[in-house]
Amino acid sequence: MRAAVMQGLHQPLALENVPDPTPGEGDVVVKVGRCGICGSDLHMTEDPAYGQGAGSILGHEFAGEIVALGKGVEGLKTGDLVSVIPLKSCGQCHACKTGAVQWCEGFGLQGGGYAEYALTKPNQCVRLPQSASLADGAIVEPVAVALHGVSLSGMRIGDKVLVLGAGPIGLAVAFWARRFGAGRVVVQDLTEWQRDRALQMGAHDFVVDPADPIGSAERALGGKADVVFECVGVPGLIAQATEQVRSDGTVVLLGLCTRPDTINSFAMLSKQVKLVTSAFFTRQEYEAALDALDRGAVEPRLLVTDTISLAATPEVFERLRQRSHQCKVLINPAD
Repeated sequence: MRAAVMQGLHQPLALENVPDPTPGEGDVVVKVGRCGICGSDLHMTEDPAYGQGAGSILGHEFAGEIVALGKGVEGLKTGDLVSVIPLKSCGQCHACKTGAVQWCEGFGLQGGGYAEYALTKPNQCVRLPQSASLADGAIVEPVAVALHGVSLSGMRIGDKVLVLGAGPIGLAVAFWARRFGAGRVVVQDLTEWQRDRALQMGAHDFVVDPADPIGSAERALGGKADVVFECVGVPGLIAQATEQVRSDGTVVLLGLCTRPDTINSFAMLSKQVKLVTSAFFTRQEYEAALDALDRGAVEPRLLVTDTISLAATPEVFERLRQRSHQCKVLINPAD
């Protein structure tokens, strides 16, 4: 099969022919229909902290058709269209049985979506509803990540919500915050590229003002935020969010920062700021995100700005290292 394969850290991907996956006992082979390119994928090719290197096939946001089943697999059949939960887990422990698969001792991140076929496990497969497309199945993951963050935030109906970062996660947070009754939702970014998309997805306003980020956000919100969602993951934004949230407010970290950051603990303590970290999602939240699409929520579909072939993936992947008008690019390996 063809796959876009890592050549090493700081190296472009390369299109290669690699062996087709063969299902062992308890395995499922999925013919990939759509796979999203995630910002984390870009980081994986640059930062050794992710543990990826030469020979790795990235891609954890994918959906497709089951084409082979290993011995002992029950409840699925060839031909089923599924979205793949990209969290490897044993499926048997207490965490798995309660849906909190990210706390399974066997946890790992599922990759392999930048290829024609991928090997996964049955407990990671969620059947697509009849009304959901393969593209829907590929965008469930970032939508579920955002839902988890909003669920943990303690946001109440009528709250002022500030979202730092207009990438797919930040925009999906705006969608859920508005859907759950936030009184005012403002997205703040460094460029204007995603303004229209943010407003279409639920934001009341979009702010770009590097010279005065604190003041501009307050003016757009009508005061300090009750909840600030940090959806970028760069040093300095926790401190900025602390300034932007009200006393006894909440800052939620969704942006994955692999570099050390410093926080002003006095500033946080003096305002009694609650700092909440959000990791991945539960199975129930993944299914709820898919259900929202199935029930006709069109906003998350606005995340998709382009669909490319597998052959174009290495070139497009490199272009995505620079900020652009793109939001979520999907790969169609059949092209």
